Amino acid sequence: MIQPLVVDLDGTLIHTDMLHESALKVLRERPWATLLIPLWLAQGKAVLKQRLADRSRFDPGSLPYNEELLTWLQQQKDAGRKLVLCTASHQSIAQAIADHLQLFDEVMASDGKTNLSGPNKAEALAARFVDTGFDYVGNSDKDLPVWTVAHRAIVVNGAEGLGDKARAVCDIEHEIPLRPRGLLTWLHVIRAHQWLKNLLLFIPLIATHEFSDLSSWLSLTLAFFAFSLCASAVYITNDLLDLESDRLHPRKRFRPFASGLLPAWQGVVLMPVLLAAGLAIALWVNMAFLQWLLVYLALTCAYSFGLKRLVLVDCLTLAMLYTLRIIAGTAAANLDLSFWLLAESVFLFLSLAFVKRYAELALQSQSGENKAHGRGYYISDAPLIQTLGVTSGYVAVMVLALYLNSDEVLELYRNPTVVWAAIPFMLFWISWMWMQANRGNMHDDPLVFAVKDKASLLAGLGFALVLVIGSTA
Repeated sequence: MIQPLVVDLDGTLIHTDMLHESALKVLRERPWATLLIPLWLAQGKAVLKQRLADRSRFDPGSLPYNEELLTWLQQQKDAGRKLVLCTASHQSIAQAIADHLQLFDEVMASDGKTNLSGPNKAEALAARFVDTGFDYVGNSDKDLPVWTVAHRAIVVNGAEGLGDKARAVCDIEHEIPLRPRGLLTWLHVIRAHQWLKNLLLFIPLIATHEFSDLSSWLSLTLAFFAFSLCASAVYITNDLLDLESDRLHPRKRFRPFASGLLPAWQGVVLMPVLLAAGLAIALWVNMAFLQWLLVYLALTCAYSFGLKRLVLVDCLTLAMLYTLRIIAGTAAANLDLSFWLLAESVFLFLSLAFVKRYAELALQSQSGENKAHGRGYYISDAPLIQTLGVTSGYVAVMVLALYLNSDEVLELYRNPTVVWAAIPFMLFWISWMWMQANRGNMHDDPLVFAVKDKASLLAGLGFALVLVIGSTA
């Protein structure tokens, strides 16, 4: 007789945990409801899962399934084997996933009274299959009580040593190893490549030609790491709150949390650690810088929880988040804020924000989508976004031209006439960025794209060289 095959859900059939997913979805959609979580948990984990399931809806088609396991399960089903989904997740969640996959013959899951995990699951399965026995597919130490009463074990995504523990209580039929995770994975989590944007903190010092002020350089270096750590905490928060949207995105679905390469709880733990470290370093810089960093965090939280879904407001917010880096750099170095620098940054970064949104709309249009998921834009808005972005970019060039004709330039540069040659470089770069976006080549954040793009680097080098010649010649 072929043994029925019982399959665990969380961390096994899917590369995530539905309890964590439900809690994060409630946090995003009903933040006030998270205050009730301790009360629900006090009534038992089964009650907690039911309350969260009742307050969160999910798309089973967007979950990060274990494709290798699904292929193997389909082979077992084709061979005539009965498949049972047995999970500690709530019944409504398990049934929705089973209905989507059309693979399982039966579903066993937690209800509002019993948490079907560990010994409870082992007892329920032993009673259900007392006559036939069963084989069990699991992924963690919590499954050891089940394997103790199972005929054979199938170990999936198990940590090092789990196979040996399972082998000690029953035979192992099949193993699917845990996907490799290394330093590169964690660099993706904190988005270390995005730290390049925080070099904007140094712009005020460079713009005022205070190159010999070592104290300011030290303060700005500390400010750079403070901002970067806090920004990484924000990126993690965004990734955790945007799991469903990211999984529907052609590229973002490969991010560590969206793909399930890393469990969401690790992000929940890492985020406050990074935030605390960043704020501590910021306090060491000076109080003014800390205050601007807190403004940045407040605005980015508002962006994550709602502003990102508002048409145009999202791009204006992104522009302000870039500009706040320059303002914070001014505070860290104890410099006066320049009106020209502020005006230039607002228009320039608004253009880049529109580049980012236009590129996303262009990409999603290739998937046949009518509306950007998790955003307030329709695909048909792309031409207008392009017009607004190009206009903002050229206004930034005009602001630069007016600045180069101001009295401040006469004080900073020995040969102001030479500095005018910076205008063509800026015009070229703005036009080039939009051309690349129009061609579908803008696959990353615009600033990150720029530091990888040869034409952008050459334009930046030419721009800088003109300024150096104008200040020294």
